[in-house]
Amino acid sequence: MDGWREPAAAHARRADALTAVWRAARDRGEKHAVEDFLFTYYPTRVSHLRRWHPGAGRVLPGADDHASWRWYRTVDLPDGGTGATLDTAAFLAGRGDTVRYVRSLVGATAGRTGTFGCFGLHEWAMVYRDAAAGRDHRHPLPLRLGASGTDEVVESHRVGCSHYDAFRFFTPEARDANELRPTRERQVAMEQPGCLHANMDLYKWCQKLGPAVPGELLLDSFELARDIRYTDMAASPYDVSSYGVEPVAIETAAGKAEYVRRQRAFAERAQALRARLLDVCDALLAAEG
Repeated sequence: MDGWREPAAAHARRADALTAVWRAARDRGEKHAVEDFLFTYYPTRVSHLRRWHPGAGRVLPGADDHASWRWYRTVDLPDGGTGATLDTAAFLAGRGDTVRYVRSLVGATAGRTGTFGCFGLHEWAMVYRDAAAGRDHRHPLPLRLGASGTDEVVESHRVGCSHYDAFRFFTPEARDANELRPTRERQVAMEQPGCLHANMDLYKWCQKLGPAVPGELLLDSFELARDIRYTDMAASPYDVSSYGVEPVAIETAAGKAEYVRRQRAFAERAQALRARLLDVCDALLAAEG
């Protein structure tokens, strides 16, 4: 057996384990208010997540299935057989701008000091004054503190969200409460490594680079995003007890301390993934010449 086949099979088994909860809910025809985000906001296909890629520069003997995938090419081997490898030149011709953008954003974020005082208030700001305005809130889950209690938490805290893709979902009434004004154009200048959403987005950037990202890095970033998502919802205004999730009550001192403890641990994991993703980008750009 070729040496790459067992890692590829182990990758598929790990992907299946990481997606088991979501797939079970899907097969029952049910929504999953926590994990659906990983398959909707991030357009994840389980079939793609199960695909193992070695990354750039490695030839896989006898990999006829890989040879048929986008961005791969077939090469002749010294023993007379054939193998498959990433067509780095073709990939850079098609995705070079994406590689450069990811390198810029991830590198800038990695180089900053994280901030840890937001307490996950972005989720609260996304439902602020919905009830008063006659709007439905984002998830079909009850609010743990009710509508007025949720509004009071927003009004009694400093809101300082630096992540544009969270800020853009704030209710109109909450936008002015945010001390920062993140925009798409300022994303590279504003993202910081303490932000839960910036750390979840490492999975998105691995997706964007597709077969150039080794399979282990892809699944490590997906696992981090999934773990963060559970904390994101535990610290949200929603009652997620129906999913077996205990709340992180950020309206209390103990809840704030627990949120920051988790936030720092996620930031440490994310910085290690950033370093690996930067290595992927740098190797690709070096091949570009």
